Amino acid sequence: MHSLILFDLDGTLVDPAGAITGGISAALRSHGFPVPDDESLQAMVGPPLLESLTKLGGVPSSRVNEVVTTYRSGYLAEGLTQSRPYPGIARCVQALADAGAVVSVATQKPEWLAEELLEVQGLRHLFASVHGSPRDETAAGGGKGPIIRAALEHHRAATDRAIMVGDRHHDVEGARVNGLECIGVGWGFAAAGELERAGATAVVHTADELLEVLRGGL
Repeated sequence: MHSLILFDLDGTLVDPAGAITGGISAALRSHGFPVPDDESLQAMVGPPLLESLTKLGGVPSSRVNEVVTTYRSGYLAEGLTQSRPYPGIARCVQALADAGAVVSVATQKPEWLAEELLEVQGLRHLFASVHGSPRDETAAGGGKGPIIRAALEHHRAATDRAIMVGDRHHDVEGARVNGLECIGVGWGFAAAGELERAGATAVVHTADELLEVLRGGL
């Protein structure tokens, strides 16, 4: 079995249950920006929020920080508790840890906020470490690759058989630049065929199927 298993957070471990897309819509509206269509909102889940707001939300760089501040405030007030772990995912992670794997989180969410979300959802104790974007999101760069690299450096003793698990092409691409394979999960926010086109080693559709694939070590 894999010695180190890195999990994405939103769309992989936790269902935001509209907290992200609804929060982005509310933040855009409150600052006088039009709300994109549902497909564009769904595509905003995964990449860094600053990038999503400028590329998909049409927010000029001079105003993106104020929209992010409004969004984060609403997310902390309501979004953390609206989110829910996907069915069977906690049991899957626990089984992997019990079998001797080091299981960690690698997310583009700010690291402090990822820690908070995992605590609120009762999942934090399942993971050896959490790796995410810096508190100052303007300092983030390089996509998912540097975050995965930080996790690998943190767990150097367990990187001989490491793998990534995620729901978007960013996870697959970030894994690849670090020499890792990536298993895609079909319950997240990827468009149809996105994970396959990105080169995911496998795409699973339930937590039980994910556990079976990971136990097999591919």
